[in-house]
Amino acid sequence: MKLENLSPAKGSTHNTKRVGRGAGSGKGGTSTRGMNGAKSRSGYKHKIGFEGGQMPLQRRVPKFGFKNPTRVEYQAVNVSRLQALAEALGQNEIGRDEMIEARLVGKNDLVKVLGNGELTASLTVCADAFSKSAIAKIEAAGGKTIVTTE
Repeated sequence: MKLENLSPAKGSTHNTKRVGRGAGSGKGGTSTRGMNGAKSRSGYKHKIGFEGGQMPLQRRVPKFGFKNPTRVEYQAVNVSRLQALAEALGQNEIGRDEMIEARLVGKNDLVKVLGNGELTASLTVCADAFSKSAIAKIEAAGGKTIVTTE
């Protein structure tokens, strides 16, 4: 096998004419790039959303409101879901790991327990935050609330 015998695999090449190899090649001159403009020049790159000099959409559309960069988002879990989870697991301590296994929350979510529903089991609940009504219901049932700070 020699270099002059090598050829690309069948179907791997599509263009048979190389561009920019002189006027006699039929694809010389502007090399299929057209006459003028940024796209005809070497090293052309455009930024995302570039519309050829027209004012881009993200600048034309008006902006409203305020996005708080330090907002903390919690995944809400109601007391009624904790009651069902305690009955299913048969234990009285519920933490983040048990909620993740039951798919109530994701592994990167912060958990806030809310007071919607009824609670009869005496539970020890570990979460990142609790509403006042959740604390009242858990303690009324004889349980404890533990705020985790990670």
